[in-house]
Amino acid sequence: MTNNPALQRPQTHKATQRPNSRNAGNSGSGKGGRGNSGGSQKGGNTPPRPSPWLEHPLDPNPKPDQTAGFVEYLRWMRSPDSPAKDGTKVELVTTAEQGDYRQRLQVLTERTHQIAGKGNCFEVTCPWRIRVGGHRGPESILLPAFDNLGIPYIPSSTLRGVARAQAIREVMANQGVPWAEADKLVGQRYFGYLDSRDSSEKAGKIIFLDAYPLPEQKSGGLAVDMANNLWSWDNGNLKYAANPNVFFSLREASFLIGIKPTNHCSPQMLKQVKDWLIRGLTQGIGSQVNAGYGILVESLKQVGRGFFSVDFTVQGQLIHGRQEFTGWRWNDRNQQWQMRGQPEAEVRATAFKSMLRYWFRAFARGVLPPAEVQRLEGMIFGAIQPQPKHGYLRVRVINGRVTQPEARPNEEGKNDPYGEEQGTLVLDYSSEVPDAHKETLKELASNLTWLMFHLGGIGQGARRPCYSRKTRNQAPWWRGSNLIPEDEAPFWELPSSAKEFKEIFQQRLQRFYEALGQLSNHPINPTQPLSIGTVTTDQWAEAIDANCRIVVCSGDPSGEKPYGLALLHDPSLKVNGNYDKNLCGSTGKPSPVWVADLGNYQVITIFGVTQNPRLKFLKHLNTSGGCLQLFPFKSS
Repeated sequence: MTNNPALQRPQTHKATQRPNSRNAGNSGSGKGGRGNSGGSQKGGNTPPRPSPWLEHPLDPNPKPDQTAGFVEYLRWMRSPDSPAKDGTKVELVTTAEQGDYRQRLQVLTERTHQIAGKGNCFEVTCPWRIRVGGHRGPESILLPAFDNLGIPYIPSSTLRGVARAQAIREVMANQGVPWAEADKLVGQRYFGYLDSRDSSEKAGKIIFLDAYPLPEQKSGGLAVDMANNLWSWDNGNLKYAANPNVFFSLREASFLIGIKPTNHCSPQMLKQVKDWLIRGLTQGIGSQVNAGYGILVESLKQVGRGFFSVDFTVQGQLIHGRQEFTGWRWNDRNQQWQMRGQPEAEVRATAFKSMLRYWFRAFARGVLPPAEVQRLEGMIFGAIQPQPKHGYLRVRVINGRVTQPEARPNEEGKNDPYGEEQGTLVLDYSSEVPDAHKETLKELASNLTWLMFHLGGIGQGARRPCYSRKTRNQAPWWRGSNLIPEDEAPFWELPSSAKEFKEIFQQRLQRFYEALGQLSNHPINPTQPLSIGTVTTDQWAEAIDANCRIVVCSGDPSGEKPYGLALLHDPSLKVNGNYDKNLCGSTGKPSPVWVADLGNYQVITIFGVTQNPRLKFLKHLNTSGGCLQLFPFKSS
């Protein structure tokens, strides 16, 4: 794979910050220096730049070969106690992503054709991302499955498991037998059943081959991915803390699937197993299937619309995925190297699932005990703690695309339009949901989705509507987010007046609460919400409870801002000329106020409204006129 001598012997060397041939040069130019205070271009007055690679006596400045698999990259990995460890981690995975595996993949796919026979092979495509494997590498980097040369693939055992599981589900549905009996039936005839007394039934009749990406993409689809769990349960309370985790998945990869009959397999049996496999792949395989990962289809037409779907447009700062490595810059103030990645816009199903989870939690906390909210959240959306659960709800995005990139702060052309993303949000049942709960889940999820679209945006800047800052020459020129349903069905039709909107909003919320009560078996009275925690000037719960108000207001925009946002940013609410962090948020603590712009009116959600400065803002809204209370249902 590579002739680099650093790979030929165990590495017992120490970490270095020596520049190498790959990252030498002017480190502070271009977008790599964006946003770094105290940046310096002092050349010889600064120390050597960080390197993600470990030094080796035979090769002090290693440069990875383009054909090197990711397993080989791990051997070069920099010391975890490096001062610039977070940035070099991003640089490491970005460099590994750029490897060229096409020659090797060509050999592997040709081998599959020869072993299985071209008539027994078919191609499938992943519309978004897939991660089969899920094991952890150094520093807990989640890795997909790699073969012994570091090439990403789908193991044959995974494909066999997908086909068998799909067969069992269909036999259970068609014959009304339990899982164990269905497993025995399909095992004896197709996949092998070790407990059978007949030796001919112990072994499977079909051979599954490892599936490799087609050599269409240089890296086989291997791409940097990112997860960021912002909220976590802690003894019945919720804690907010950003926790970005860089990992790998395969993006929009196509695979060659090969299955081969044994001497005991008839053409009809082979066709049946192939059909099961195709249907199973369509449902999704690997990790995070309920969050949009793992769908594999022969044609995009096979991606279903679930029990609920809506086309959407996102305007503003957009949904982002990975951070693109931008280069290093020396920071004089902190006396260290810094790397601030450039976020890459990407339509992510995980963002929609996270936002649905957020609003579910916010509404449920106002009417149910914390332990019950945590239980229901895990049951519907999945959970790791206290026990792992897959969840009832499957969230997907199909045809997701960036239709207009957001303007970059270091680019010319301030008349560029806001960023824009489009796609179709699809909600479906997972294999975990009992039939008795399906209609209730559909009612809860569809009304929750409606509420999500009308309470705020999604992605970066979700708590503010999209607005321009171009005239003030402030970057980013566009801030906030609009989440717009592109559907003409009566379900999504909005009235022109705030008074009529109030009626529709409260109907949707009431239906959500009714479905929530059915799933929880707890009595729910939304007219008398609970009071969560202690509310002070700088303390509040992100819960739609007795200390929360949701209002709708209408009025003329002020400059670049819609009416509701202009009121939030009114100079009378500022502290020493700056936005009040207990009203507008600060680093590490999000704003207690959400503003959604629906055109003729704005919907404003205020947490912890019983104390200033939120109480002062609510009074400001009420005295400005045109403000109606949506929640609580009864005015207090």
